[in-house]
Amino acid sequence: MGALLLLVAALALVLWLKPPALLRVGANYSAKIVCSNVFLAGRDPGAVLHEDVQAPGIALLRLMHVSVDREHGLVRTGLLGFIGDGLAQYRSGKGCTVLPDGRIDPTPLTSTPVTGPSPPIASPAPNAAWPDGAAVQTQAAFDRVLADDALAGPGMRAIVVVDHGRIVAERYAQGFNASTPLLGWSMTKTVMAGVLGLLVKDGALSLDQAGLWPGASEGRERIRLADLLAMSSGLRWNEGYGAVSDVTSMLYLRPDMAAFARSQPLAHPPGEFWLYSSGTAVILSRIAQEHTSEDIADFVRKRLFVPLGMTSAIVEQDEQGTPVGSSYMYATARDWARYAQFLLQDGTWRGADLLPAGYVSMMATPVAASRGQYGKGQTWLWGSEPVTPGVNPDTAFGIPTDTFWMSGHDGQSAAIIKSRQLVIVRLGLTPYVTGYTPQRLVQAVIQAQALNP
Repeated sequence: MGALLLLVAALALVLWLKPPALLRVGANYSAKIVCSNVFLAGRDPGAVLHEDVQAPGIALLRLMHVSVDREHGLVRTGLLGFIGDGLAQYRSGKGCTVLPDGRIDPTPLTSTPVTGPSPPIASPAPNAAWPDGAAVQTQAAFDRVLADDALAGPGMRAIVVVDHGRIVAERYAQGFNASTPLLGWSMTKTVMAGVLGLLVKDGALSLDQAGLWPGASEGRERIRLADLLAMSSGLRWNEGYGAVSDVTSMLYLRPDMAAFARSQPLAHPPGEFWLYSSGTAVILSRIAQEHTSEDIADFVRKRLFVPLGMTSAIVEQDEQGTPVGSSYMYATARDWARYAQFLLQDGTWRGADLLPAGYVSMMATPVAASRGQYGKGQTWLWGSEPVTPGVNPDTAFGIPTDTFWMSGHDGQSAAIIKSRQLVIVRLGLTPYVTGYTPQRLVQAVIQAQALNP
Protein backbone atom coordinates (compact mmCIF):
# COMPACT_ATOMS: atom_id res chain seq x y z
CA MET A 1 0.00 0.00 0.00
CA GLY A 2 2.83 2.37 0.86
CA ALA A 3 4.47 1.78 -2.51
CA LEU A 4 1.17 2.48 -4.27
CA LEU A 5 0.70 5.74 -2.40
CA LEU A 6 4.26 6.72 -3.24
CA LEU A 7 3.63 5.98 -6.91
CA VAL A 8 0.44 8.06 -6.91
CA ALA A 9 2.24 10.93 -5.19
CA ALA A 10 5.07 10.76 -7.74
CA LEU A 11 2.62 10.77 -10.63
CA ALA A 12 0.81 13.77 -9.18
CA LEU A 13 4.13 15.58 -8.79
CA VAL A 14 5.08 14.89 -12.41
CA LEU A 15 1.68 16.09 -13.65
CA TRP A 16 1.99 19.22 -11.53
CA LEU A 17 5.53 20.01 -12.69
CA LYS A 18 4.91 19.26 -16.37
CA PRO A 19 1.24 18.71 -17.17
CA PRO A 20 0.45 17.17 -20.57
CA ALA A 21 -0.80 19.52 -23.26
CA LEU A 22 -4.33 18.12 -23.04
CA LEU A 23 -4.56 18.97 -19.34
CA ARG A 24 -3.25 22.47 -20.03
CA VAL A 25 -5.83 22.97 -22.79
CA GLY A 26 -8.61 21.88 -20.44
CA ALA A 27 -7.35 24.06 -17.60
CA ASN A 28 -6.90 27.19 -19.73
CA TYR A 29 -10.26 26.66 -21.43
CA SER A 30 -11.91 26.41 -18.01
CA ALA A 31 -10.14 29.54 -16.76
CA LYS A 32 -11.11 31.52 -19.86
CA ILE A 33 -14.80 30.60 -19.77
CA VAL A 34 -15.10 31.30 -16.04
CA CYS A 35 -13.17 34.58 -16.33
CA SER A 36 -15.35 36.00 -19.12
CA ASN A 37 -18.60 35.01 -17.50
CA VAL A 38 -17.59 36.41 -14.11
CA PHE A 39 -16.08 39.72 -15.24
CA LEU A 40 -18.20 40.45 -18.32
CA ALA A 41 -21.53 38.86 -17.43
CA GLY A 42 -21.43 39.06 -13.63
CA ARG A 43 -22.17 35.38 -13.13
CA ASP A 44 -21.17 33.22 -10.17
CA PRO A 45 -17.88 31.38 -10.84
CA GLY A 46 -19.08 28.11 -9.32
CA ALA A 47 -22.22 28.17 -11.45
CA VAL A 48 -20.20 28.88 -14.59
CA LEU A 49 -17.80 26.04 -13.84
CA HIS A 50 -20.69 23.63 -13.30
CA GLU A 51 -23.11 24.82 -16.01
CA ASP A 52 -20.78 25.99 -18.80
CA VAL A 53 -17.52 24.08 -18.37
CA GLN A 54 -18.49 20.76 -16.84
CA ALA A 55 -22.11 20.15 -17.89
CA PRO A 56 -21.45 19.37 -21.59
CA GLY A 57 -20.00 16.04 -20.45
CA ILE A 58 -16.23 16.11 -21.04
CA ALA A 59 -14.93 13.90 -18.22
CA LEU A 60 -11.61 15.73 -17.85
CA LEU A 61 -13.35 19.04 -17.14
CA ARG A 62 -15.46 17.58 -14.35
CA LEU A 63 -12.32 17.41 -12.21
CA MET A 64 -11.45 21.09 -12.66
CA HIS A 65 -11.42 23.39 -9.64
CA VAL A 66 -11.49 27.18 -9.89
CA SER A 67 -10.35 30.19 -7.85
CA VAL A 68 -11.04 33.86 -8.59
CA ASP A 69 -8.90 36.84 -7.58
CA ARG A 70 -11.28 39.76 -8.06
CA GLU A 71 -8.68 42.41 -7.17
CA HIS A 72 -6.42 41.46 -10.08
CA GLY A 73 -9.05 40.00 -12.38
CA LEU A 74 -7.42 36.57 -12.25
CA VAL A 75 -8.97 33.15 -12.62
CA ARG A 76 -6.95 30.03 -11.90
CA THR A 77 -8.08 26.50 -12.65
CA GLY A 78 -6.54 23.07 -12.47
CA LEU A 79 -7.29 19.40 -12.44
CA LEU A 80 -8.06 18.63 -8.80
CA GLY A 81 -7.13 22.23 -8.17
CA PHE A 82 -3.41 22.07 -8.89
CA ILE A 83 -2.65 20.29 -12.21
CA GLY A 84 -2.70 22.17 -15.51
CA ASP A 85 -1.90 25.76 -14.52
CA GLY A 86 -5.05 27.22 -16.06
CA LEU A 87 -4.82 31.01 -15.97
CA ALA A 88 -6.85 33.86 -17.46
CA GLN A 89 -6.99 37.56 -16.64
CA TYR A 90 -9.59 40.25 -17.17
CA ARG A 91 -8.39 43.61 -18.49
CA SER A 92 -10.81 46.51 -18.69
CA GLY A 93 -11.99 47.18 -22.23
CA LYS A 94 -10.25 44.08 -23.58
CA GLY A 95 -12.06 41.23 -21.86
CA CYS A 96 -10.44 38.07 -20.58
CA THR A 97 -7.18 36.70 -21.94
CA VAL A 98 -5.72 33.22 -21.57
CA LEU A 99 -2.17 33.44 -20.16
CA PRO A 100 -0.47 30.18 -21.22
CA ASP A 101 2.95 31.55 -20.31
CA GLY A 102 1.79 32.83 -16.91
CA ARG A 103 2.60 36.50 -17.61
CA ILE A 104 0.19 38.36 -15.33
CA ASP A 105 -0.56 42.07 -15.64
CA PRO A 106 0.21 43.31 -12.08
CA THR A 107 -2.22 46.24 -12.23
CA PRO A 108 -5.04 45.70 -9.68
CA LEU A 109 -8.63 46.17 -10.78
CA THR A 110 -9.83 48.13 -7.77
CA SER A 111 -12.01 50.41 -9.94
CA THR A 112 -13.59 47.64 -12.01
CA PRO A 113 -17.03 46.33 -11.06
CA VAL A 114 -16.81 42.56 -10.66
CA THR A 115 -20.23 41.70 -9.22
CA GLY A 116 -22.19 42.49 -12.36
CA PRO A 117 -21.81 43.22 -16.06
CA SER A 118 -19.39 45.92 -17.16
CA PRO A 119 -21.15 49.28 -17.67
CA PRO A 120 -22.36 49.94 -21.23
CA ILE A 121 -20.87 52.61 -23.46
CA ALA A 122 -24.19 54.42 -23.47
CA SER A 123 -27.54 53.23 -22.15
CA PRO A 124 -30.36 53.03 -24.73
CA ALA A 125 -33.41 55.19 -24.17
CA PRO A 126 -35.91 52.91 -22.40
CA ASN A 127 -39.02 54.31 -24.11
CA ALA A 128 -37.59 54.55 -27.63
CA ALA A 129 -38.17 51.70 -30.08
CA TRP A 130 -35.37 49.22 -30.67
CA PRO A 131 -32.70 49.50 -32.11
CA ASP A 132 -32.29 53.09 -30.89
CA GLY A 133 -33.89 52.32 -27.56
CA ALA A 134 -34.97 49.45 -25.35
CA ALA A 135 -38.70 49.27 -26.12
CA VAL A 136 -39.87 46.26 -28.12
CA GLN A 137 -43.09 45.44 -29.97
CA THR A 138 -44.04 41.89 -28.98
CA GLN A 139 -46.56 39.98 -31.06
CA ALA A 140 -48.50 36.94 -29.88
CA ALA A 141 -47.85 34.73 -32.92
CA PHE A 142 -44.09 35.06 -32.48
CA ASP A 143 -44.35 34.62 -28.70
CA ARG A 144 -46.08 31.28 -29.19
CA VAL A 145 -43.21 30.09 -31.38
CA LEU A 146 -40.55 31.08 -28.87
CA ALA A 147 -42.48 29.45 -26.01
CA ASP A 148 -42.10 26.05 -27.69
CA ASP A 149 -39.21 24.34 -25.89
CA ALA A 150 -38.60 21.94 -28.76
CA LEU A 151 -38.12 24.84 -31.18
CA ALA A 152 -35.96 26.78 -28.70
CA GLY A 153 -33.79 23.72 -28.17
CA PRO A 154 -31.95 22.32 -25.15
CA GLY A 155 -29.69 24.79 -23.42
CA MET A 156 -31.33 27.85 -25.00
CA ARG A 157 -30.31 31.06 -23.23
CA ALA A 158 -31.67 33.79 -25.50
CA ILE A 159 -33.76 34.18 -28.65
CA VAL A 160 -34.48 37.49 -30.35
CA VAL A 161 -36.68 37.90 -33.43
CA VAL A 162 -36.44 41.11 -35.48
CA ASP A 163 -39.13 41.77 -38.11
CA HIS A 164 -38.61 44.78 -40.40
CA GLY A 165 -36.18 46.36 -37.95
CA ARG A 166 -38.17 45.91 -34.74
CA ILE A 167 -37.94 43.25 -32.06
CA VAL A 168 -41.23 41.36 -32.12
CA ALA A 169 -40.36 38.55 -29.71
CA GLU A 170 -37.62 37.50 -27.33
CA ARG A 171 -37.10 34.81 -24.75
CA TYR A 172 -34.48 34.25 -22.07
CA ALA A 173 -33.62 31.26 -19.94
CA GLN A 174 -33.70 31.49 -16.17
CA GLY A 175 -30.67 33.42 -14.95
CA PHE A 176 -30.26 35.32 -18.23
CA ASN A 177 -31.92 38.47 -19.54
CA ALA A 178 -31.66 41.21 -22.15
CA SER A 179 -28.64 42.68 -20.32
CA THR A 180 -26.57 39.47 -20.17
CA PRO A 181 -23.55 39.39 -22.52
CA LEU A 182 -23.37 35.99 -24.23
CA LEU A 183 -20.57 34.31 -26.12
CA GLY A 184 -21.12 33.98 -29.86
CA TRP A 185 -18.14 31.71 -30.51
CA SER A 186 -17.63 31.61 -34.30
CA MET A 187 -20.30 34.23 -34.95
CA THR A 188 -17.38 36.49 -34.02
CA LYS A 189 -15.82 35.64 -37.39
CA THR A 190 -18.66 37.39 -39.23
CA VAL A 191 -18.25 40.48 -37.07
CA MET A 192 -14.54 40.66 -37.81
CA ALA A 193 -15.32 40.36 -41.51
CA GLY A 194 -17.27 43.57 -41.04
CA VAL A 195 -14.27 45.18 -39.33
CA LEU A 196 -12.14 44.27 -42.36
CA GLY A 197 -14.85 45.86 -44.52
CA LEU A 198 -14.43 49.13 -42.64
CA LEU A 199 -10.73 49.10 -43.50
CA VAL A 200 -11.47 48.28 -47.15
CA LYS A 201 -13.82 51.27 -47.28
CA ASP A 202 -11.09 53.43 -45.71
CA GLY A 203 -8.64 52.33 -48.43
CA ALA A 204 -6.31 50.78 -45.85
CA LEU A 205 -6.84 47.35 -47.41
CA SER A 206 -8.13 45.84 -50.65
CA LEU A 207 -9.65 42.43 -51.29
CA ASP A 208 -7.00 41.55 -53.89
CA GLN A 209 -4.13 42.61 -51.63
CA ALA A 210 -1.48 39.94 -50.98
CA GLY A 211 1.75 39.91 -48.96
CA LEU A 212 -0.33 40.65 -45.90
CA TRP A 213 2.23 39.98 -43.20
CA PRO A 214 5.96 40.55 -42.82
CA GLY A 215 8.14 37.62 -43.74
CA ALA A 216 5.41 35.69 -45.53
CA SER A 217 7.22 33.20 -47.74
CA GLU A 218 7.01 29.73 -49.28
CA GLY A 219 3.82 30.69 -51.08
CA ARG A 220 2.14 32.47 -48.18
CA GLU A 221 3.01 35.80 -49.80
CA ARG A 222 0.46 34.96 -52.53
CA ILE A 223 -2.46 34.71 -50.10
CA ARG A 224 -4.92 37.55 -50.70
CA LEU A 225 -7.31 39.16 -48.25
CA ALA A 226 -10.18 37.69 -50.30
CA ASP A 227 -8.70 34.20 -49.88
CA LEU A 228 -8.59 34.57 -46.12
CA LEU A 229 -12.15 35.90 -45.90
CA ALA A 230 -13.33 32.94 -47.99
CA MET A 231 -11.48 30.35 -45.87
CA SER A 232 -9.42 29.52 -48.95
CA SER A 233 -5.92 30.54 -47.85
CA GLY A 234 -4.50 27.09 -48.57
CA LEU A 235 -2.83 26.96 -45.15
CA ARG A 236 -2.85 23.60 -43.39
CA TRP A 237 -5.16 23.53 -40.37
CA ASN A 238 -6.82 21.06 -38.02
CA GLU A 239 -10.08 22.45 -36.60
CA GLY A 240 -10.79 19.38 -34.44
CA TYR A 241 -11.90 20.07 -30.86
CA GLY A 242 -11.69 16.58 -29.34
CA ALA A 243 -7.98 16.70 -28.41
CA VAL A 244 -4.86 18.86 -28.79
CA SER A 245 -5.24 20.16 -32.35
CA ASP A 246 -4.25 23.33 -34.18
CA VAL A 247 -7.33 25.20 -32.98
CA THR A 248 -7.16 24.13 -29.33
CA SER A 249 -3.42 24.72 -29.25
CA MET A 250 -3.90 28.21 -30.71
CA LEU A 251 -6.67 29.21 -28.32
CA TYR A 252 -5.26 27.76 -25.10
CA LEU A 253 -1.51 27.18 -25.43
CA ARG A 254 -0.19 30.04 -27.59
CA PRO A 255 0.40 33.59 -26.29
CA ASP A 256 0.59 34.88 -29.91
CA MET A 257 -2.26 33.17 -31.70
CA ALA A 258 -1.81 34.90 -35.05
CA ALA A 259 1.88 34.04 -35.24
CA PHE A 260 1.01 30.39 -34.71
CA ALA A 261 -1.66 30.46 -37.42
CA ARG A 262 0.61 32.30 -39.85
CA SER A 263 3.35 29.71 -39.35
CA GLN A 264 1.27 26.89 -40.82
CA PRO A 265 2.58 25.58 -44.15
CA LEU A 266 0.67 25.77 -47.40
CA ALA A 267 -1.22 22.58 -48.15
CA HIS A 268 -2.97 23.91 -51.28
CA PRO A 269 -2.50 26.83 -53.69
CA PRO A 270 -4.15 29.99 -52.28
CA GLY A 271 -7.73 30.49 -53.44
CA GLU A 272 -8.33 26.95 -54.70
CA PHE A 273 -9.30 24.88 -51.65
CA TRP A 274 -11.89 25.61 -48.95
CA LEU A 275 -11.07 24.68 -45.35
CA TYR A 276 -12.86 26.04 -42.31
CA SER A 277 -10.18 27.47 -40.04
CA SER A 278 -10.26 29.53 -36.86
CA GLY A 279 -6.59 30.19 -37.50
CA THR A 280 -7.54 32.02 -40.69
CA ALA A 281 -9.94 34.21 -38.70
CA VAL A 282 -7.22 35.15 -36.19
CA ILE A 283 -4.86 35.99 -39.06
CA LEU A 284 -7.54 38.37 -40.33
CA SER A 285 -7.78 39.90 -36.86
CA ARG A 286 -4.03 40.54 -36.81
CA ILE A 287 -4.25 42.12 -40.28
CA ALA A 288 -6.95 44.45 -38.99
CA GLN A 289 -4.79 45.25 -35.97
CA GLU A 290 -1.77 46.03 -38.17
CA HIS A 291 -3.73 48.28 -40.54
CA THR A 292 -5.22 50.63 -37.97
CA SER A 293 -3.42 53.64 -36.56
CA GLU A 294 -5.01 53.25 -33.13
CA ASP A 295 -5.69 50.55 -30.59
CA ILE A 296 -7.76 47.89 -32.36
CA ALA A 297 -10.31 47.67 -29.53
CA ASP A 298 -10.88 51.42 -29.75
CA PHE A 299 -11.19 51.21 -33.54
CA VAL A 300 -13.80 48.45 -33.42
CA ARG A 301 -15.72 50.20 -30.66
CA LYS A 302 -15.76 53.66 -32.29
CA ARG A 303 -16.23 52.59 -35.90
CA LEU A 304 -18.65 49.68 -35.49
CA PHE A 305 -20.11 49.12 -32.05
CA VAL A 306 -20.92 52.72 -31.13
CA PRO A 307 -22.62 53.59 -34.46
CA LEU A 308 -24.74 50.42 -34.22
CA GLY A 309 -25.57 50.99 -30.55
CA MET A 310 -23.91 47.72 -29.54
CA THR A 311 -23.26 48.92 -26.00
CA SER A 312 -22.39 45.52 -24.56
CA ALA A 313 -20.14 44.13 -27.30
CA ILE A 314 -16.48 43.30 -26.76
CA VAL A 315 -14.05 41.17 -28.78
CA GLU A 316 -11.55 39.71 -26.35
CA GLN A 317 -7.82 39.61 -27.09
CA ASP A 318 -4.80 37.35 -26.79
CA GLU A 319 -1.62 38.34 -24.94
CA GLN A 320 -0.37 40.29 -27.97
CA GLY A 321 -3.49 42.46 -28.02
CA THR A 322 -4.86 40.78 -31.14
CA PRO A 323 -8.65 40.30 -31.14
CA VAL A 324 -9.53 36.61 -30.99
CA GLY A 325 -11.76 37.13 -34.00
CA SER A 326 -12.32 33.43 -34.43
CA SER A 327 -14.17 32.88 -31.21
CA TYR A 328 -14.41 35.45 -28.44
CA MET A 329 -17.01 38.16 -28.81
CA TYR A 330 -19.47 38.68 -25.98
CA ALA A 331 -22.64 40.74 -26.49
CA THR A 332 -26.25 40.71 -25.42
CA ALA A 333 -28.68 38.90 -27.69
CA ARG A 334 -30.10 42.27 -28.73
CA ASP A 335 -26.65 43.51 -29.71
CA TRP A 336 -25.97 40.36 -31.71
CA ALA A 337 -29.28 41.12 -33.43
CA ARG A 338 -28.14 44.67 -34.14
CA TYR A 339 -25.15 43.38 -36.06
CA ALA A 340 -27.28 40.88 -37.96
CA GLN A 341 -29.74 43.66 -38.81
CA PHE A 342 -26.80 45.76 -40.02
CA LEU A 343 -25.91 42.98 -42.46
CA LEU A 344 -29.54 42.63 -43.53
CA GLN A 345 -29.38 46.36 -44.38
CA ASP A 346 -26.31 45.81 -46.58
CA GLY A 347 -23.91 47.48 -44.19
CA THR A 348 -25.85 50.69 -43.73
CA TRP A 349 -27.11 52.19 -40.48
CA ARG A 350 -29.25 55.28 -40.03
CA GLY A 351 -28.66 56.11 -43.68
CA ALA A 352 -24.86 55.93 -43.42
CA ASP A 353 -22.90 53.46 -45.57
CA LEU A 354 -20.42 51.97 -43.11
CA LEU A 355 -19.27 49.19 -45.45
CA PRO A 356 -18.33 49.43 -49.13
CA ALA A 357 -21.14 49.05 -51.66
CA GLY A 358 -21.65 45.37 -52.41
CA TYR A 359 -19.48 44.18 -49.52
CA VAL A 360 -22.27 42.33 -47.68
CA SER A 361 -23.38 40.74 -50.96
CA MET A 362 -19.82 39.53 -51.37
CA MET A 363 -19.88 38.13 -47.83
CA ALA A 364 -22.95 36.04 -48.71
CA THR A 365 -21.71 34.87 -52.13
CA PRO A 366 -20.93 31.14 -52.14
CA VAL A 367 -17.34 29.95 -52.14
CA ALA A 368 -17.39 27.48 -55.01
CA ALA A 369 -14.96 25.09 -53.35
CA SER A 370 -17.23 24.86 -50.27
CA ARG A 371 -19.96 23.25 -52.40
CA GLY A 372 -22.24 26.15 -51.63
CA GLN A 373 -22.26 26.03 -47.85
CA TYR A 374 -19.94 28.95 -47.05
CA GLY A 375 -19.84 32.60 -48.10
CA LYS A 376 -16.86 34.69 -49.20
CA GLY A 377 -16.96 36.85 -46.09
CA GLN A 378 -17.02 34.55 -43.05
CA THR A 379 -20.72 33.64 -43.31
CA TRP A 380 -22.54 30.33 -43.57
CA LEU A 381 -25.16 29.86 -46.29
CA TRP A 382 -26.70 26.79 -44.62
CA GLY A 383 -27.98 26.58 -41.06
CA SER A 384 -26.43 23.20 -40.32
CA GLU A 385 -24.20 20.50 -41.73
CA PRO A 386 -25.70 18.86 -44.85
CA VAL A 387 -27.21 15.40 -44.58
CA THR A 388 -26.46 14.88 -48.26
CA PRO A 389 -23.16 16.41 -49.46
CA GLY A 390 -23.77 19.49 -51.58
CA VAL A 391 -27.49 19.72 -50.72
CA ASN A 392 -28.65 22.72 -48.66
CA PRO A 393 -30.56 21.37 -45.61
CA ASP A 394 -32.46 24.67 -45.28
CA THR A 395 -34.58 23.87 -48.35
CA ALA A 396 -36.42 21.09 -46.51
CA PHE A 397 -37.77 23.75 -44.13
CA GLY A 398 -38.86 26.24 -46.78
CA ILE A 399 -36.23 28.75 -45.71
CA PRO A 400 -35.67 31.34 -48.48
CA THR A 401 -32.57 30.84 -50.61
CA ASP A 402 -31.30 34.35 -49.84
CA THR A 403 -30.82 33.41 -46.18
CA PHE A 404 -27.31 33.52 -44.77
CA TRP A 405 -26.13 32.74 -41.27
CA MET A 406 -23.79 33.66 -38.50
CA SER A 407 -23.04 30.40 -36.71
CA GLY A 408 -21.04 29.39 -33.66
CA HIS A 409 -20.05 26.47 -31.45
CA ASP A 410 -22.61 25.01 -29.03
CA GLY A 411 -25.71 26.21 -30.85
CA GLN A 412 -25.15 29.91 -31.57
CA SER A 413 -26.88 31.18 -34.70
CA ALA A 414 -28.30 34.24 -36.41
CA ALA A 415 -30.40 33.75 -39.53
CA ILE A 416 -30.48 36.80 -41.82
CA ILE A 417 -33.33 36.69 -44.36
CA LYS A 418 -33.43 39.76 -46.55
CA SER A 419 -36.51 38.75 -48.60
CA ARG A 420 -38.53 38.47 -45.37
CA GLN A 421 -36.75 41.33 -43.55
CA LEU A 422 -36.20 38.90 -40.69
CA VAL A 423 -33.39 38.32 -38.22
CA ILE A 424 -33.57 35.39 -35.79
CA VAL A 425 -30.83 35.18 -33.16
CA ARG A 426 -30.58 32.06 -30.99
CA LEU A 427 -27.89 31.70 -28.30
CA GLY A 428 -27.27 29.00 -25.73
CA LEU A 429 -25.18 26.08 -24.57
CA THR A 430 -26.28 23.31 -26.91
CA PRO A 431 -23.53 20.82 -27.76
CA TYR A 432 -23.53 19.29 -31.22
CA VAL A 433 -24.31 15.85 -29.78
CA THR A 434 -27.84 17.02 -28.87
CA GLY A 435 -28.69 17.02 -32.57
CA TYR A 436 -30.36 20.43 -32.37
CA THR A 437 -30.38 22.60 -35.49
CA PRO A 438 -32.04 26.04 -35.78
CA GLN A 439 -33.98 25.54 -39.01
CA ARG A 440 -37.26 24.43 -37.39
CA LEU A 441 -37.22 27.55 -35.23
CA VAL A 442 -36.59 29.74 -38.28
CA GLN A 443 -39.31 27.93 -40.24
CA ALA A 444 -41.82 28.53 -37.44
CA VAL A 445 -40.88 32.22 -37.21
CA ILE A 446 -41.41 32.63 -40.95
CA GLN A 447 -44.83 31.01 -40.63
CA ALA A 448 -45.69 33.31 -37.71
CA GLN A 449 -44.65 36.32 -39.76
CA ALA A 450 -47.19 35.30 -42.41
CA LEU A 451 -49.88 35.70 -39.73
CA ASN A 452 -48.70 39.26 -39.00
CA PRO A 453 -48.32 40.92 -42.41
